[in-house]
Amino acid sequence: MSGRSQDEGLKDLTLLGNQGTKYSFDYAPEILESVDNLHSTRDYFVKFNCPEFTSLCPITGQPDFATMYISYIPDKKIVESKSLKLYLFSFRNHGDFHEDCVNIIMNDLIELLDPRYIEVWGKFTPRGGISIDPWCNYGRPDTKYVEMADFRLMNHDLYPEKIDNR
Repeated sequence: MSGRSQDEGLKDLTLLGNQGTKYSFDYAPEILESVDNLHSTRDYFVKFNCPEFTSLCPITGQPDFATMYISYIPDKKIVESKSLKLYLFSFRNHGDFHEDCVNIIMNDLIELLDPRYIEVWGKFTPRGGISIDPWCNYGRPDTKYVEMADFRLMNHDLYPEKIDNR
């Protein structure tokens, strides 16, 4: 059983363990839930790899497919993973450009968690012979994480990675 107590953020969760999960087919940031970070005295990364992200082109309505990578250094809260899965699923019928999707995801997670640092990278499969891989990040203002964000932004594509999702 969990080492967490109900007072450490578990009592407010509505999705985890719920057998009657409803899937939203429209963008739904209100689905996101968080729990207390029991290790807020140290820096550490949490990374989510979401290989089944889909959204729609806002002009043609054609589907776009991506692997979405979300990495963050939490402060007081961490995102509950089932709510993140359902939130990402809610983009299924959402029409936006790739660059908008990664920035919307990052902004919603910043609002929910107030993380020390976060980055979101979408590796979209090609359509029309070209792939688009937008990457965005954020470091909490007036902290060392601003310098980290600047450094990672300037160097994130210095050593191109092996693309294996397409």
